[in-house]
Amino acid sequence: MAEQDTGSPALLGVRRRNVLPPNTFKLWQYIGIFAVLVLGAIYSAPNLFQPDPAIQIKSLREEVVINATDLAGIESVLREAGIPVIGTEMAEDSGWVRVDSDENQLKAQQIVSDHLNQTTADYVVALNRASNTPQWLRDLGATPMSLGLDLSGGVHFLLEVNMDEYTASVIESAAQGMQDKLREDRIPYVPAREWVDDLTIRIAFNDESARTRGLEALTDFQDYQIREEEIDGYPGLTYRMTQDRITALEDRAIDQNLISLRNRVNELGVSEPQVQRLGRARIVVDLPGIQDSARAKNILNKFANLEFRLAAEPNTARFQRETYPYEGRLQDIMRRNIVTGNNVQDAQQGYDPETSQPQVSIELDSDGGVRMHDATKDNIGRDMAILFIEQKPVVRKVVRDGELVEVRELEEERRLISVANIKAALGFQFRITGLSLTEARDLALLLRAGALAAPMYIVEERTVGASLGDENIERGWQSVGIGFVLVLIFMVFYYRLFGLAANIALTANLMLLVAIMSVLGATLTLPGIAGIVLTVGMAVDANVLIFTRIREELKERAPQQAIHSGFERALLTITDANVTTFFVAIILLSIGSGPVRGFAVTLAVGIVTSMFTAILVTRAIVNLMYGGRKLESIKI
Repeated sequence: MAEQDTGSPALLGVRRRNVLPPNTFKLWQYIGIFAVLVLGAIYSAPNLFQPDPAIQIKSLREEVVINATDLAGIESVLREAGIPVIGTEMAEDSGWVRVDSDENQLKAQQIVSDHLNQTTADYVVALNRASNTPQWLRDLGATPMSLGLDLSGGVHFLLEVNMDEYTASVIESAAQGMQDKLREDRIPYVPAREWVDDLTIRIAFNDESARTRGLEALTDFQDYQIREEEIDGYPGLTYRMTQDRITALEDRAIDQNLISLRNRVNELGVSEPQVQRLGRARIVVDLPGIQDSARAKNILNKFANLEFRLAAEPNTARFQRETYPYEGRLQDIMRRNIVTGNNVQDAQQGYDPETSQPQVSIELDSDGGVRMHDATKDNIGRDMAILFIEQKPVVRKVVRDGELVEVRELEEERRLISVANIKAALGFQFRITGLSLTEARDLALLLRAGALAAPMYIVEERTVGASLGDENIERGWQSVGIGFVLVLIFMVFYYRLFGLAANIALTANLMLLVAIMSVLGATLTLPGIAGIVLTVGMAVDANVLIFTRIREELKERAPQQAIHSGFERALLTITDANVTTFFVAIILLSIGSGPVRGFAVTLAVGIVTSMFTAILVTRAIVNLMYGGRKLESIKI
């Protein structure tokens, strides 16, 4: 018989002991378990209300906000195009238009984008999902689980950063800086056609004195292994990049590319994208829900930049200038940049009010504005050129060792898009023309997102259509439903009323699992659904352990004592098995990625909920059915 001290004082200071009936909980314990189940029901409920396909409209300018009148006009345009509109609504600084299907969602995005951005690209029209969750649930912070790429559809990209080319460009830039420093300090060196050999910069000097002065002048290049040795019979210095420096450069390149890619993805208006590093030189981009994969691929795979340079003068040395064709003639420009696209703080595509031609309005950061002003104030009347640089990935087939293999390369295109006379000193803001509408739009986006530190190209692309997502969801939940129903039937048939208690606890376990994942903002993937199926099995396993133990105890004890001992003695086995599995789930979560993480999250949450329901919920239901009663026998 279980007894419990209530702790209430009695006469003469003697503590009085209240003896609870066998296999019963205190009232507060029942209330606590019931409260947890109610909260689970509330926060899992939003998943019953599936969202509608919708387009989200947001202005790129802070002073322009979408209002009800704008939404009414958009709805009218869509209805004229034959696209049924379910409804419209306002949400913070954006407007939402619901449509009836994924196919019409894609059509509506293009129609609305063309309607709003006729003159300037001031609006982002994004594909999204509009919630149907009742307002009272939203007020409580209850939201449905997000669906992963494999369930909601979208695009998966695997990009590889060209680290070799990036490292080579850094070394070339360092060699150019060394030349400039030696020239500035008037230190004579032996002109060489190539200073850079692999990861090494080689500088030959006229004599020992010049080498000593050169070593003192180049103190800013301490990240290199420096050696004094002869180069072609002259005293020389070699600067070789260290492995630590290479690793640091690679990390910096990946970090910068991640920032730029995230900004680009945000410009695409994708809901809940994932951009993360994979290994030494790869980046994974998952875009759930996106349907215009060609547009996404074009933006992610594009490497474009601008360089602003002064036009070369007739007496400019040959090594200081470059020549490009421009409007049917050859134009010489300086090699040295004034500023580049890296100094651009904001860029907006628009149209020239005089010619109606596409233009890009540029706003420089503080450093770029100062450099632009300093360069132009002393060169009024001189021409300034804008060089457009674009790198495109190409796949070439070459024969290596007798086999035809594909080689990925970056093809660079450089062209002058503008040569204009400097009428006055320029500052932080100006505009450029000479681009097509598509080029102007994409260039503005890429400049806003930030330049890539290192070139990269797509090595893998997978598209998951909405129909495939629906099929995955249907089959996944079918597996959960079929397994769940079979388990319910088996438990009732084999364990009678105890099986009914286990079934109620199993239902509560599934509800709590969904509620916790919704509150955590976890993304449900197909492996996550597999984790739910596994959780159902583990929850049943815990109840089977308890009921089997009760059967064994009935051989030697009275029914009430057998029930009590069965729960108490099975607790250690259940805890041991579940904690071990929980640690495995945490390891998978910490080192895994993509589908592995989705499975690990569901498994970890499911272990916690299954232990709660098996140990407390099942016990509470059994106590309500049998606790405090005089039992001669029980059927289990």
